[in-house]
Amino acid sequence: MATGPHEPSTSHERVLLAFFALTFAITWGCWIPLAVGVALHSIPGRALGYAGTFAPALVALALAFKRARAAGVRELLARLQPRAVAARWVAFALGFTIAVKLAAALLHRAITGAWPAFGSEPFWLMALGTLVSTPVQAGEELGWRGVALPHLATRLGLARASLLLGVVWALWHLPLFFVRGADSYGQSFPLYAIGVVAISAAIAMLYARTSGGLLLPMLFHAAVNNTTGIVPTASPGAHAVFSLRAPLIAWLTAAVLWACTAPILMWMVRTEPQRTGTYEP
Repeated sequence: MATGPHEPSTSHERVLLAFFALTFAITWGCWIPLAVGVALHSIPGRALGYAGTFAPALVALALAFKRARAAGVRELLARLQPRAVAARWVAFALGFTIAVKLAAALLHRAITGAWPAFGSEPFWLMALGTLVSTPVQAGEELGWRGVALPHLATRLGLARASLLLGVVWALWHLPLFFVRGADSYGQSFPLYAIGVVAISAAIAMLYARTSGGLLLPMLFHAAVNNTTGIVPTASPGAHAVFSLRAPLIAWLTAAVLWACTAPILMWMVRTEPQRTGTYEP
């Protein structure tokens, strides 16, 4: 839905406040028990994990229903359908993380004279995981890019909105850094947040390239999750969540991410006048 020039800014603020408050309340209400003792791989643990993960979509659908009943829900879900886009942006979504990881590995080799450790997962399994998990990303993207990003972008412009949303999105994951058995357990949250904010900008660019479509951001999100292990950056045995200590390859990966993010942000700023009034809350 296009935002009219006379729509009160407070309406965006109310939606954002409701979305963020409800999403964090549900997700952290599910994930904090995992952090304080409920076993992640038990049946109750898995239920809490999935409920927390899908909270952004559930809240987004509830807000869409409150706004326009069934028509609002249909309108939001329609954005999951494929939209016309140049093939290069599909390639970008699929290959971005791989390119970033390999570039960071090359820098590591140039600086230290040694290659970092590479993951052992076969490429075909990464590709299959990306394909299978793309629909699952609707659990997050219906909320983050379906509701939060357009409302923020209407107020702030796409570049600043993508960065602010990246900070919120990273913070939403925080309880998982205290959950034993989670991939992020004990890792450096500040370094993770630095990377997530950059990734948020890349997803916002794909959102804009598809005129508010969510399928390409979902594909990108799935590809990130399934290819990040091509060059692992986790610290073995880490337990200092708020520390900046991390392997060199992790910092190099963050540096490459932001080197890629800078031109994306410049493009957003340069083309913002073309998108005025076109966001789809």
